[in-house]
Amino acid sequence: MQETELASQVASLCTRDPTEFDDRVREEASWLVSAVEDGAFDSELATTGLEYECYVVDRENALTTLPRCTDEILGCEKEIGRHQIEFRSSPQPFSATGLQTIESEMRARFEAASDALLDPEERLVSDGFWTISPQTETGVEYLTDHTTTDDTVLATNMCDTARYHAQGQSAATRIDAPNATYEGKTALLNSLTTSIQPHFVVEQASELPTYFRYALRAAGPILALGVNSPLFPPAFYDDVDGETIVDAARLENRIGVFESVMNDDDGPAKVAFPEDVESVADAVESIASDPTIVPRLFDDQSALRHFSHKHGCYWRWIRPVFDAGAMGEPNVRIEFRPLPGQPTLQDTIAFVGLFAGLLTDFTRRDHPVSSLDWADARHNFYAAAADGLSADLRWIDRSGDRITDTDALYADLFACARAGLETAGFDAEYADDLLSPLESRARTRRTPGKWKLDQVRDRLDEGEPFDRAVRGTQRRYIRRQAATFETDRFAAW
Repeated sequence: MQETELASQVASLCTRDPTEFDDRVREEASWLVSAVEDGAFDSELATTGLEYECYVVDRENALTTLPRCTDEILGCEKEIGRHQIEFRSSPQPFSATGLQTIESEMRARFEAASDALLDPEERLVSDGFWTISPQTETGVEYLTDHTTTDDTVLATNMCDTARYHAQGQSAATRIDAPNATYEGKTALLNSLTTSIQPHFVVEQASELPTYFRYALRAAGPILALGVNSPLFPPAFYDDVDGETIVDAARLENRIGVFESVMNDDDGPAKVAFPEDVESVADAVESIASDPTIVPRLFDDQSALRHFSHKHGCYWRWIRPVFDAGAMGEPNVRIEFRPLPGQPTLQDTIAFVGLFAGLLTDFTRRDHPVSSLDWADARHNFYAAAADGLSADLRWIDRSGDRITDTDALYADLFACARAGLETAGFDAEYADDLLSPLESRARTRRTPGKWKLDQVRDRLDEGEPFDRAVRGTQRRYIRRQAATFETDRFAAW
């Protein structure tokens, strides 16, 4: 797309009067609440799904860009950065066969995209952050390079989709992390990060508030198991020594990056840990009333066309999804968004099983953790992002006891996940094998994020400069992943 044409489209999105769009969203939201009450969004069985983002590196393990559009590859979609790609699985029954199918689909997506889009010496990386900048520029330069056309700022390395460029026009576009601060001009700063996003379909849509409440309570402990983005590209850091950077590092910087980049200090937060909802109507209202950006009017009369477009910029870390059935049957599902990309495919599938297993068992047994204060659930979430498995987490176990002991918390968590899997028909041996990569992390307190920090510390102790220690650690991560991604688990590293 020509730069002037793209700038014109972005400017149009940013200056468009949202009134008519918002009116249509409200009309569709009202229809949606009635349809859920009538059972139109109920599902015959629980299903799971997965969205999987990754980035591309060259033969030197430095960030590089995709050569052409990804939409030609089945199950692949553009992401905000030209170095990123996203894969989506098809919905699958919550069963052993269903999870195995998701794993096989993802393996096939990776292989197809690699064959069609990459040079032989390039590779896709599953990770939380990239830290080795392109060979010709620093990470700061790559992420902040931009042009200005007719007063519209366009990020040079952002994909040429107008809505991505428009999303950052009113955002703070700021990185604010320990020893790493930067004021940018575009939302491309978000493309430091890549994630995995498990989905779980609620069979009886009217029960969404109960499932959602449990998902918020489980969010912190699940995130603590998955932290994998403790370090920025070295060019982002202030002029401090490496030991200071490592000692103060958050184990999951994705959370802070999205919030500081996309949230405007002068308005309500667009990216946030969500509130509980007491009804489906509350959940629908939280989306309909979210501040509107990039409004667009559509000619087709799909039941939720405008509401779904609004939902695309509703960035809560856990969010309800109301799907009118464009690609299948209508459904209501919960999307779990905080997890970074993981070192191996088996670890990723373990998180899908853990999330679905917990929601299944928590709701079946009416687990007492539902009475954990929302403020404690929120505390757990941000504590996990900062400190991973060393975080001070608060929990209520199956017996109703309030606990803060990490071992006791995860004993309860995994027992419930295993029970949920068995309720869904998984045999005990498969459930044990599925959860074992994550149980190993809890037992050893060893997450991918901690592994990276330990690697950098060891290199600093040996006298390496901080930037070389970060690059060396990242190259080792990528080498280990190349050897284990499809066939082994992070616990073997």
